This record gives sequence, structure tokens and C-alpha cells, in this order.
Amino acid sequence: MKRPLVLLLLLSLLSLAPGIRAADDTPPSFGESIDVRVVNVEAVVTDRQGNRVSGLKPEDFRLRVDGREVPVEYFSEVREGEALAATSEAVPPPAAQPEAPRPEAKAGGAAVPGLAEGRVGTYYLLFIDDFFSIPAQRNAVLQGLKADLGRLGPDDRMAIVAYNGGRLTMLSNWSGSAADLARAFDQAMARRTRSLGRLAERASAENEQDFSAQSVGDGAPLDLSAQQPGLSDIQRRYASDLIRQVRGDVQAAVSALRAFAAPRGRKVMLLLSGGWPFSIQSYASQGAGMPTKELPEGEELYRPLTNTANLLGYTLYPVDVPGIQSGAADVNAPPPPTSGDPAPERGLANVVAGGGQLVPQSLLLGGYGNLSEHEIEGSLKYLAQETGGKAILNTNRGLALALARDDTRSFYWLGFSPSWKHDDKGHRIELETRRKGLKVRTRSGFLDLSRKAAVTMTVESALLFGNPPGALAMPLKVGEVVRSKRGEFEIPITLSLPVDLMTVVPDGKRFTVQLELRFAASSANGDTADIPVVPVTLTSDHQPAPGKLVKYETRVKLLGKANHMVVAAYDPLSGKIATAETDLKVP
Repeated sequence: MKRPLVLLLLLSLLSLAPGIRAADDTPPSFGESIDVRVVNVEAVVTDRQGNRVSGLKPEDFRLRVDGREVPVEYFSEVREGEALAATSEAVPPPAAQPEAPRPEAKAGGAAVPGLAEGRVGTYYLLFIDDFFSIPAQRNAVLQGLKADLGRLGPDDRMAIVAYNGGRLTMLSNWSGSAADLARAFDQAMARRTRSLGRLAERASAENEQDFSAQSVGDGAPLDLSAQQPGLSDIQRRYASDLIRQVRGDVQAAVSALRAFAAPRGRKVMLLLSGGWPFSIQSYASQGAGMPTKELPEGEELYRPLTNTANLLGYTLYPVDVPGIQSGAADVNAPPPPTSGDPAPERGLANVVAGGGQLVPQSLLLGGYGNLSEHEIEGSLKYLAQETGGKAILNTNRGLALALARDDTRSFYWLGFSPSWKHDDKGHRIELETRRKGLKVRTRSGFLDLSRKAAVTMTVESALLFGNPPGALAMPLKVGEVVRSKRGEFEIPITLSLPVDLMTVVPDGKRFTVQLELRFAASSANGDTADIPVVPVTLTSDHQPAPGKLVKYETRVKLLGKANHMVVAAYDPLSGKIATAETDLKVP
């Protein structure tokens, strides 16, 4: 197994502009990047036969947060894409259930903030996983989405991003133009993926495991760890790499949500997953051995994504890119066809994938049976369930846009204002109707995000996107990379920090600036390093002039080869970000 990429140390060397020097003490950070005051709860209500129920009022709902009933402060019904006028009063909880004081319900059942009567646009954020997805399977889904662009309404918009393991690429900003979006889909289908690496890693781990499980003369296996409960050493190494990779994909999806958090309308993420297992331990062991809790399970892995979606008001519709998987032993058999796929010929040795890649059939099918499919579908069902969406599985994958659009045309929109504490604690949401026999599907909770976590997520989004729209330019130079005897790479970095980024605070007779620098490195095979934070505090005897630059030098020590680096400078007072990126030549 390959060694993960790690940023080991940052040695800060400030080369200061005249009149500016490093301060002795670092003042505390201020401000936050997310300003969510109202938690929106989108709800689909059905009867026993599964039919949508319309005409309900705020008083027909019971909303609980952490088991306590809270008032519905805002309420709108959207029916077939049209927001209806609010006609009834929201009611506070019954007097029989006392609770801590909360904001009073808005008289008259105020509509959800930002939602007017009339047509309601839906914002579809499409996230394409190019790290795990096999191109032929991914393109089958993208062709279906492209074919259904005509279903978008006049107020609907779509944005498209793709992730290949190290970088997030925006293929389209919010657009309602079918022609522009079709061109973005063509670009998406032409992109290469990193799926062969994932398939080869799994095949290698399985071959090693099979070899080590062979018996020697005394009947014991070559690898004695195979007799222990839980995973063997080989499976544990593979599982650790897979956890790191899935977390990278999840973080990329989180960053995409945050980068596209602004729309005030119904927000949907169509998440094209190339195969993220729910229980990585079960996936790595192929269901064999005693279950143990030595690895993080699905809820821990995917909770950052569901928390962010719920906080920002996104409903997740995860799409099963692999589709139906075969457990057949015939490695020369083609993968099962899905809706819209051409009928394959029998006995082909390889599948020609997008971008000219060849995917061996042995890798397509080796080790992927019903258990693997169960684990991959389990992660998609969890993401949908926690955010009130639906998992789009198997042959339905080619109908993703049509199914998501139909599911979001009619719903109820409720809002409430919690007492924000910014403590990173999660809170459960329960919504039910006071009428018997009705079923409600909605999000399961929300996260009370702290200021520190909000800042970190904002900067991570900027780092994954490289130079995002709205970020200031920051000139960057890289010196000669030196390799140490211990295998570390030392990279000299020179930044020119723009004064326009900085919030200058008077401090007696001096002026103070506080920034945070963050560095991210990625390798050609998609590995990424953790993002260290370097606080930078500058002082000056005079007000720095707008448009000027402040020189900053640092040396980054890196364990493992990287071919790309992104740097972000963040001002916690203003929320402004300056970014720079560069390719690295590591010997």
C-alpha cells in the first residue's frame, strides 16, 4: 500500500514590507463564514397509498427538536412548483409541554424567508465523483441527465462540479441554459477518472489476502493475522487507504455545497457516487470474520456531508453510478446492462471507457458481489434518509434528474429559529402530522456550527476549488525543492499577500492585521494532505496602502510526492480569501 501524503511542518519566515513587522501576540479570531438564522425543513407528506397530501396548514404539523416541540415560525406549501399563499397561523407548542423560552411564532404563518408566491425554482447542484467512477458507467448516467435537461423549468438552475481525488473543477456555474449545460456535460464525459487505481488496489488486496491465507505444512496460514478476529493486516491497510479516500470525496462534496450555498430556493444535490461503501470493514473483509469496531463506520464517515446539507438546506439525491453489480464467477462476462446502455457482446476481454481508457473485465467483476453492492447502496440510502431525499439506484440511475424533479415539485416548507450556540453539536429534528395515517419524509437534524469549523470549511472549499470565483489573486513563487535524507521534501514558498485582503485594525499608535494561511497538496494519484493552519499577524506604524503587496516566505516540509499545491490566505474579520496554486516538480 502506498504511503499517504502528509504536510509535516511549516517554518514561517516573514520578509516584511517597510514599516510592517510580525506582532508579538496573536489576537483572537473574529467573524464567521456561515450566517444561518433560520433552519428550513422541507417535508414530503404522503398517505397510506403513497399519494402526496396537499392542503395542510402549520397547525397540522408537530415539529420537535431534540424531543421538545418548537413553534413553526415560517410555513409555505409548494404545489406542482408553485408556492401558495400562507393562510393560517403558526401555533406554539401546547401549554402542557413546557420548555425553555423560544422565539414567538410569526403571526399569520409567515412564508419561508426569501420565498414569494408563484413559481419556485429548484437549484440542482450536480457532483460528479471522478475518483471512484468507471467512465463508461459514469457516462451512462451523464447521458441520461443531459437528455433530460428539457425538464428544467424556467426558474430552475443547475451547476456542475467534478472531483478527481485532488481537485474540484467547476464545469458550470448556476445556469438555466440547456445548451450551456449540455456543453458542460460533454466536458464531464470527456474527463478521465481514477477508477482503475481503485479497482487495482482492491484486486491487489484480495490477491494478497488469498495468498496469505494459504496453509503451510502445519496447517497454519502464511499470515497468522488471518486467524485473528476482525481484519487481517492486509485488509486493515487496504481499509485504511479506502477510508482516507472516501473522506476525501466526502470533503469535496461538502466543499461543493458550501461554495454553492447562496441560492434562496429549493436546493438539491445530485450526488453521482462511483462506489462509496457504508461499512468499510465489511467491504474490505468481504463479510468474513468476526465484526469488530476497529474502523469508523458509515455514520461517522458521511455525517460531515449530511450535516452540511441539512444546515445549508440541501436535499441529497445520491445516484448509484455502478448500477447493478454481478457476483458471477466468469471474469470474461460483460457487466450487466442498465437502462440506456447498449447491449454488450459476450466474451470481450476489456471495456473501452471514456477518454480512451481500458477497464479489464477481471477488475470490473473481481470481488464485487452482492455484499459489495449492498454496502455501496447502503451509503446512498443513508445520505438520502438523513436529508429527506431519495437514493436513485440500479437502472433508475439514467433517470436521476427526472426522478429528483418529480420528487421536489410538491412539498411543505417549514422554518424555525433555534437558539444558536455555535458549539458544533448536532440536533435531531422530528416532524409529524397531527392527522393519523400520514407519513412525513424530511431531514433528520441540523448542526450548530462553530465559528472555527465554519472558517475551516470555507477555506477548505477555496483550496479544493483552487482559485474560486470572488477570491483575490495572490502571486506565488516556488523555489528549488530539496529532498532530505529522511525522504522528506522541503519546498520554499514565497507569497505576495494583497493588502486588499486585509482588515487593518488600529492598535494604539500601530495598525494590526491578522490572517490565516492554509496549504493543501495533492499527488497525481489523487492523494491529498491534511491542511495545516499558519496564523500570521502583522503590524505597521502606518496604514498599509490599498493595492500593495506584503511579501511572506515559508518552507513547507512534505512527506510523499506531490505534483500540485494550493495556498489560501484568509482574513477572519472580513471573510475575504486570496488563493494561489502551482504545479510542483518533486525530484
